[in-house]
Amino acid sequence: MEGRPADTQAARYPRPVSPADAPVSIEPHDADLGESLHAFVAQLLPFRRCITGDGLRQTLLAIGERVPLRISEVPTGTRVFDWTIPKEWRVRDAYVATADGTRVIDWAESPLHLVQYSVAARDRMPLWALRDHLHTLPDQPGLVPYRTSYYAPTWGFCLSHEELERLAAEVGEGGELEVVVDAEQAPGSLTYGEVVIPGETSDEILLSAHACHPALANDNASSLAVATVLARRLMDGSPLRHTVRVLFAPGTIGALAWLDRNHATLGRIRHGLVLANLGDAGGLTYKQTRRGTFDVPLPIDRAVRTVARDLGVPLDIRPFEPTGYDERQFGSPGLDLPVGRLTRTPHGEYPEYHTSGDDLALVRPESLAKSLAALEAIVRTLDGDAVYRNAQPFGEPQLGRRGLYASLGGLPDGPAAQRAALWVLNLSDGAHSLLDVAERSGLPFATVRAAADRLADAGLLVAPSSPSGDGR
Repeated sequence: MEGRPADTQAARYPRPVSPADAPVSIEPHDADLGESLHAFVAQLLPFRRCITGDGLRQTLLAIGERVPLRISEVPTGTRVFDWTIPKEWRVRDAYVATADGTRVIDWAESPLHLVQYSVAARDRMPLWALRDHLHTLPDQPGLVPYRTSYYAPTWGFCLSHEELERLAAEVGEGGELEVVVDAEQAPGSLTYGEVVIPGETSDEILLSAHACHPALANDNASSLAVATVLARRLMDGSPLRHTVRVLFAPGTIGALAWLDRNHATLGRIRHGLVLANLGDAGGLTYKQTRRGTFDVPLPIDRAVRTVARDLGVPLDIRPFEPTGYDERQFGSPGLDLPVGRLTRTPHGEYPEYHTSGDDLALVRPESLAKSLAALEAIVRTLDGDAVYRNAQPFGEPQLGRRGLYASLGGLPDGPAAQRAALWVLNLSDGAHSLLDVAERSGLPFATVRAAADRLADAGLLVAPSSPSGDGR
């Protein structure tokens, strides 16, 4: 961002102040992790995010205070597949005022009040004429809707239906109102950020959270917070075999820009998840990968199911369809990447979705913490999956002679550890993975992985290979 003029939106509208504006602790073993995550959501919420602009950059810079974020700028006019990076949207002010100058709709109060990418407008008009540019939710009269018009030049305001009725009662349909949208669309760039956590191999696990919706806590500040803290925990935890990449990009156009710029290395992606809506009170919902829906489930599809079983949390599994978030970009036919989507309540299925009701009260600390725990377990399961060969495949090896039988029996989960050892030995035929063992045996993946480690240390397993993550 070097060379940007000083008179930018960031200068005119400095970083918002909130009760959680101080750096939030995200220590890996924080006993109050749910509260810390909730505070992080509160810190991210005031930034006026859009698909371009300084609100997006402020969000990424806040994330970059906690993890080593690499920020990329893609200039206006750049072709990304069939799309073109749009001009950057910059807003100075926007409001609707009565004749005495009282602002009845004010962008300064909330970015939801202005349709995103509204073009400049300055006029006086009666309420009946202005209605064509006003958006409300008659069925949810107390809420302000979130509306966008990224690629169609127009302008508009959003307000609650109750506010519109009060305005009509005050000024009448013929009452004159002042309309100001002091905004421009100018050459600039689209911004995205990514954290890369190096592993022992270049095989990648991709996690993606869209970073473009303003003033919405569950969609999408919750996933930004959870993904950031997950990246920190993975960095500070035990070494990984896979490289993990966490992408923070604007929805659709941001994902397309990243995919276009990284087209040559997409073959490294073995597993992936799009993350969204991770803070509400609903159970987990998983949308399968494209190939896992139309062919056979891929490791990511199976790992999510296994982790939910191991954690004892309800999981709603749904097939892939070409709607939703950025999984439809990763799963487009020319790419067909092994990327599913993990949410709590999916988009459009909770009444506060894309409204002012998607606030901090909707996001629960315990839900954020449980989402984080599930995601970390999914990553560790994918990373720990491997295919072994039994070094003593003729009959059952004598575990007691190697001191294993007694040691397994002495573990807190002794019976399960013994069963896991026998299952691992039997399915270590070069064709089955540890995930296969966990699924077939019904044992927790962590128990299976621990058994494999003990057997390998005893020389009973031949060095593992990574299962084919993308099914190719």
